[in-house]
Amino acid sequence: MRPDEAKNDYYRRLARKTGYVSRAAFKLIELNSKYEIFYPGQRVLDLGASPGGWSQVASKAVSEEGEVIAVDVRPIKVNLSNVSFIKMNLKEEKPALKGADVVLSDLSPQVSGIWEYDQETQWNLTEKALEIAEESLNRGGTFVCKVFDGEGVKRIMTRAEKSFTFVKLTKPKASRRESSELYLICKNFLRHNPANNLNG
Repeated sequence: MRPDEAKNDYYRRLARKTGYVSRAAFKLIELNSKYEIFYPGQRVLDLGASPGGWSQVASKAVSEEGEVIAVDVRPIKVNLSNVSFIKMNLKEEKPALKGADVVLSDLSPQVSGIWEYDQETQWNLTEKALEIAEESLNRGGTFVCKVFDGEGVKRIMTRAEKSFTFVKLTKPKASRRESSELYLICKNFLRHNPANNLNG
């Protein structure tokens, strides 16, 4: 077994053992440990949430005082008191939600096998997620999203740097070694959003 295969098996086993519906949960756990994304009482918008691993992590981190709004065209596989679900195709529309403290996006395209196409599609999804974050976040909020490595990352980071005082790329240990996925951490949203409630 290759080292990367052993690692993948490890995170899958760990997810089953600890009750997470996806190994992706450990990516967010690591990011939160390093960048202090969550605190109790926050409102979190989770884009591309299915099957729900990131929503599980966020739900625990914000406690019963907080809330998580999970959005995806596919249902999530978790049932938690502070997590609600909105069925929506984010390629075609976007949620009109305000007052988020954190916006998460683990959005990925359905892989076509044509790398250049898939890469550009993912960059477009990331830019849409950033647009949603800019419309949804309270001042001082945080945006965390997946992005595929390549020349499109620079344009995304350039845009993010206009809205956040802290912008950094990182690759969690739980990411597959051969994967081109990176994660963009954006903190301290600069634009004031007068809304203080998540609502449609």
